[in-house]
Amino acid sequence: MVKVHGRCNLACRYCYLYEGPDRTWRARPAAAAPAVLERTADRIAEHAAAHGLRDVALVLHGGEPLLAGAGRLAALADRVRDLVPAGCTVHTTVQTNATLLTDARVATLARHGIRIGISLDGGLATHNTRRTDHAGRPSWPAASRGARLLADRHPDAYAGILTVVDPQTDPVEMYESLLTLRPPALDLLLPHGNWTTPPPGLPDRETAESGPGRPTPYGDWLTTVFDRWWPAAHRETRVRLFEECIALLLGLPAATESLGLDPVNAIVVETDGTIEQVDSLKSAYDTAAATGLDVFRHTFDDALRHPGVAARQAGADALADACRACPLLTVCGGGHYAHRYRADNGFTNPSVYCADLERLVRHIAGRLSDATAGARR
Repeated sequence: MVKVHGRCNLACRYCYLYEGPDRTWRARPAAAAPAVLERTADRIAEHAAAHGLRDVALVLHGGEPLLAGAGRLAALADRVRDLVPAGCTVHTTVQTNATLLTDARVATLARHGIRIGISLDGGLATHNTRRTDHAGRPSWPAASRGARLLADRHPDAYAGILTVVDPQTDPVEMYESLLTLRPPALDLLLPHGNWTTPPPGLPDRETAESGPGRPTPYGDWLTTVFDRWWPAAHRETRVRLFEECIALLLGLPAATESLGLDPVNAIVVETDGTIEQVDSLKSAYDTAAATGLDVFRHTFDDALRHPGVAARQAGADALADACRACPLLTVCGGGHYAHRYRADNGFTNPSVYCADLERLVRHIAGRLSDATAGARR
């Protein structure tokens, strides 16, 4: 993940990056300098060659990456593609709030093999009232225009929509509103909260661990969407969280930060060339993602040896005792690493969403069992 621009044209009131505990972004340049992007491309190619990689995922991120200009994004994608060894495919995406998408910019990105993912809170203006610009003006008119332009004119470049779950919304209305934007895939993400700073709607640690009857507002929301998605006459869109849960229940590999025990294989390059762990850790505390490394002096293998990164590669060994003893271990995987944080003991805890994840996994397992039993009859 490369931070091509470290600022955003929106000021979403819930943003964990700019409104959360981490302040490291303040001291960094707004945009990555050409030397940073060139050296990053060199390091990616070096790593691909050293490990014989057949595929590399390059995510152009921010802030709002389109503030750097579509041309600069295209140039970086081309440079990485040119430098990696023959036989290595670079899968490039840009994650944007869609407000700056124009036909010319989308055409440039598509021409250079860059797919476009969109971040929205839903498919209606009422879902996106907290996504405003720095003057407090709503972003929805520009964002919805960009999303529809992408769906109408450049569907081959459309990667999908990322939406953070809000249990205050109607789950079916939310899902169906997103379908009107015709995404090929949806990422439904849990808000970045933890035991020290619980997400909205969840109780404190003592109440949350009090046993049966724990509230599961996020699990309830997700199971309702699953029950709308699963029996549809045709697959209206991919929902990655659901597909990955099904795969894990069937004993298949699934690559996700939110479920399973597969090691996380992502690293971030910031606008000043600093190598960091994934952004979600910044929701825990200031400097949580820091490694002390940078692309000018260190390789990505150096990053793999960093204790924080190594902990993300350790699978079940990095989990709390309660997680290792749980029958859902191989599917849940302890949940998202950032959601396990507690100020007095770090990340060796179950997810703050433990009860919600159990609710979702058991529900999907039940529906899958019913479907397979029906197929055998």
